[in-house]
Amino acid sequence: MGVRFAKGHGTENDFVLLPDPDGALDLTEARVRTLCDRRRGLGADGVLRVVRSEAMGETHGEPGGEWFMDYRNGDGSIAEMCGNGVRVFGRFLVDSGLAEAGELLIGTRSGSRAVVVPPAGDVTADMGRATVEGSSTATVEGIAFPGLVVNVGNPHLACVTEAFIEDLDLTVPPGHDPVVFPHGVNVEFVKITGAQTSVMRVYERGVGETRSCGTGTVAAVVAALRSGGMSTGEYVVHTRGGDLRVLVDEDTSRLTGPAVIVADGELSDSWWG
Repeated sequence: MGVRFAKGHGTENDFVLLPDPDGALDLTEARVRTLCDRRRGLGADGVLRVVRSEAMGETHGEPGGEWFMDYRNGDGSIAEMCGNGVRVFGRFLVDSGLAEAGELLIGTRSGSRAVVVPPAGDVTADMGRATVEGSSTATVEGIAFPGLVVNVGNPHLACVTEAFIEDLDLTVPPGHDPVVFPHGVNVEFVKITGAQTSVMRVYERGVGETRSCGTGTVAAVVAALRSGGMSTGEYVVHTRGGDLRVLVDEDTSRLTGPAVIVADGELSDSWWG
């Protein structure tokens, strides 16, 4: 029998899910890169390994629920957290019968996250408190974009700008300060379009430009609020893959949007090997 998989997305930020309850799969960087390759593999922005928390063999953050989201970027690197990923992960648990609809506690490398998964419809993830850690600058084609350093369990540089962000060339990584971000950074370019609406493009470290980014959307809203002199509020963010709703309050942030499982199947043993 081959390796089981599912394919899902949250606002077109897509993932390969690998059900591995006992943590038995040898998930190497090379296998992740090939799985995510859109010509040689299944194609995805990242891989979500679905493993029982007790099978991880070590502690990642505070104790979580029964299931742990072992997230890998498309280049094979390990990442702390993925907002769209944790929502798709929750949808998979419910749709596959591994958990009942309702509020689930999911372990991640940034600690546990509460995810509300109804029988059908949008999924909401409690993303924790987004922390502002200063300011820095991203550069694209020699142009500097001042931004806010935001920690959403992983590092972000959210740049609110009046520029026409559709013209930005994000085929290469935006420049960043390696002293501020020694392990790389996710960069958001945010244009405010209304009292509670904005448009965002995002370059994810280890992946490239993606159609959407959950943690990046939270960082974008934090930056948009701060640009207006506020620290709490609610925004609808238009990404290239669809709309996400973000609520930021004093204690936490919440991300709501679609999470869809589109296929499941089996990888051949020879391909996996």
